[in-house]
Amino acid sequence: MPIAEDPEPRPRRGDEPDGSDPSGTGEKDPFADLVLDEEFIRSATVKEQSGRTRMLSARWKHTPPVDPGGRRSVNDGPRPKRRFGRGPKPPAVDAWGAPRPRRREWRAPLFVTLTVVLVLAALNLGGLRDWYEDHYGRGSSSPSGAAVPTVAPETARPTSAPPATPADQPTVDHPWKGSPAEGWPTSLESFELPPAKAVGVFSAEEVAAQLQSVKAYLTAANLDPGVIAGARPEAALAMLDSQDRASAVAALDHPGKGTDPTSWFARFDPREAALVGGAVKVQGRIGFEEDGDRGVLVHTDFTFVYPLQPGPDAEKLASSRRGTPDTAPGGTARPVGLTAPASDNTGSTWTTRTIIRKVDDFRFYDPQRYKVEAKKLVFAKTQWDAGNSACDVYDGFLHPRFEQFTAHGPAPTGPTSDPYDRSKDLVPTGQCGIVSRT
Repeated sequence: MPIAEDPEPRPRRGDEPDGSDPSGTGEKDPFADLVLDEEFIRSATVKEQSGRTRMLSARWKHTPPVDPGGRRSVNDGPRPKRRFGRGPKPPAVDAWGAPRPRRREWRAPLFVTLTVVLVLAALNLGGLRDWYEDHYGRGSSSPSGAAVPTVAPETARPTSAPPATPADQPTVDHPWKGSPAEGWPTSLESFELPPAKAVGVFSAEEVAAQLQSVKAYLTAANLDPGVIAGARPEAALAMLDSQDRASAVAALDHPGKGTDPTSWFARFDPREAALVGGAVKVQGRIGFEEDGDRGVLVHTDFTFVYPLQPGPDAEKLASSRRGTPDTAPGGTARPVGLTAPASDNTGSTWTTRTIIRKVDDFRFYDPQRYKVEAKKLVFAKTQWDAGNSACDVYDGFLHPRFEQFTAHGPAPTGPTSDPYDRSKDLVPTGQCGIVSRT
């Protein structure tokens, strides 16, 4: 069968001239210049979604995400106001729906701890007051809180007494409160020996040895912790010549008014008083001179300040002495300006101080002229005075008076003196006087 031919052949795609329309409508075909090559595929704007995106889209279709906070837009408006510095409570779940870990709450334990501390402080108001006074009140080392200046050992007699200090009550934490001895040397630091030189028949080396022996005796008799606690001073006794040693032993074995061992050694009854901190403040000087045909004379003048706290039987022993003048030769236990009412007696945290001044001369005889014991000490003269120790008690111990165990007895009748005044000669009056401070 013959095929009919079109009267006008139809043009094929691509045969049209630029801008022609195969449909004959006169409009340009938008896909006329489209080429489906590799560059076209890479530049496509529609891409296949990832697996995680499809998973989240399916989850959020039923459970919309929750804003966790922390990200704000300029279109979110002003930030909400906080009350008492606390921000809004965060949601219980994160952006993916997982539970958030709970923050540890610290406020409740803190409030409980503070409450317990306040209750305990209320139950011990006296101790809290003492603690505050010791750290922030008048009990600081100085009114400005600055360190107390150090006082060097004496090289000559001072011209006046130490300056006045506030009459504060000393405590275990601050045993030197209110004492001019706070800046004094401690224990052995004060025994500064003068340069030795040849004197008479003794060479400089022999004089140096004599000074060292005097220093050793002063240490053993007045600073040995065991002796202070009431032990027998064997080391000090061994340094004395036979005659002085016999006198000291008799005083220890049979103490009495005329044989008081406290004039030789610093001893406290451990039932009544104990040394605080193990330190003793000492101020004084040592010198020497030729003693004619009798050899060398060594002069010593020292004040020892002992900080003391009550022993286990302090209150009972204080009560047993009621009705007697509770004072010491040249001093009383109650210093002027430091009188506490009974309601302020706070117990064993309070301490006191006993001040002892000793002026001794030791003679070293010429061994060519005198029969002497080698390297033994001989007392040429001795004087002493104690402040804050009971009068008329001759049991071989010093007896300090503690304010919290005060026994009101007859008032002392002796003169008032400053136990820290080293500018004057020591002249015992034999009376129970009053000390102006301890």
